[in-house]
Amino acid sequence: MGKDVLTFGIIILLSGIGMTKAQEYKSLHRELKVVDGHNDVIVNSILKGKDISNRLDVNHTDIPRLKEGGVDVQVFAVWSDDKKWKTGAFQHANDQIDALEKVLAKNPERIQLAKNSAEIDQITKQGKIAAVIGIEGGNMIESSIANLEVLYNRGARYLTLTWNYDLPWVTSAAIESKTKSNEGKGLSALGKDIIRKMNALGMMVDLSHAGEKTFYDVMETTTKPVLVSHSNAYHLTPHFRNLKDAQLVALKKNGGVVGVNFYSGFLDKNYEKRVKKLYRKQFGNKGDYTLSASSQYEELTKEYKHEADVPMSHLLDHIDYLVKKIGIDHVAIGSDYDGIESAPQGLEDVSKLPNLTKSLLNRGYKKEDIAKIMGLNFLRILKENEN
Repeated sequence: MGKDVLTFGIIILLSGIGMTKAQEYKSLHRELKVVDGHNDVIVNSILKGKDISNRLDVNHTDIPRLKEGGVDVQVFAVWSDDKKWKTGAFQHANDQIDALEKVLAKNPERIQLAKNSAEIDQITKQGKIAAVIGIEGGNMIESSIANLEVLYNRGARYLTLTWNYDLPWVTSAAIESKTKSNEGKGLSALGKDIIRKMNALGMMVDLSHAGEKTFYDVMETTTKPVLVSHSNAYHLTPHFRNLKDAQLVALKKNGGVVGVNFYSGFLDKNYEKRVKKLYRKQFGNKGDYTLSASSQYEELTKEYKHEADVPMSHLLDHIDYLVKKIGIDHVAIGSDYDGIESAPQGLEDVSKLPNLTKSLLNRGYKKEDIAKIMGLNFLRILKENEN
């Protein structure tokens, strides 16, 4: 009888410890100012007629899941593919902002546009989500500084200089990585003028997707800290979208911030091989093996998708590496939700962000350091660009 009572007491004690740990990460996450620096929900949900006011059973993002994930500040990416929008990209950018504004007007009690740090503070203190606009691709200014200023006035607070192609004034990582020579790479004279104008406006320069020559040309031109909104460590996953060690050192010197990208393909070099292997396992001789890895992933069943997604540990490894290389003050998050097909296990959509806080705690990060990664670092350089 005495042993039974003792055993029962131990079980209750252990149960209490477990509850305390669970409560700790949930409580901490609620206290944090959570900022996601990059999300493609406009083009992949809103423009396709999906009402993100309600919880959706597709894609990664809607307002209920943003609230559930504890997101205080969400950067909404405005994006258009230059192959489709050779002309009219500026209008397409404005159409996307119009579409976002309609969502905000429908949900004023839950989410509101913020154009500066002070407005972010005001909105989040009211328990609302602060929506910030980021322009993903310099094609949308159509080589016009006047167009850049129009988008800034509409709320755009960063410009990703290019996407996966070159523009007349800037070159991309996707194209630069194909040749060793620096001839024709980097910023043109107009490109440098655009950087100076962004500095004057208080608009962050985003170097995700930028080529290496472009990266260093910006570092020589900018007078403000730069953002790399959704990229990871090349040392761990050698993909042209990730930053090499020398770039990281330059970023630290500049005072900038890199937002870790949740895409499995940027976190694990074996991701595409794994997807193709699982695709063959599921479909056998009936599969369409001409499909890209992303298309193959979309055709996998839920169980196989889960196997294809990287474990959360891969994302944490990239965070660990970046923190070790450049310091805790220079790492943030830029999920790329709704712009990626595969995110880490446990981070399947934006509602799961508390799991990242939990995992960082389990890795031994201090609460004040988690606060920096989850939002304060992004807000710091936003404010430094405003000054």
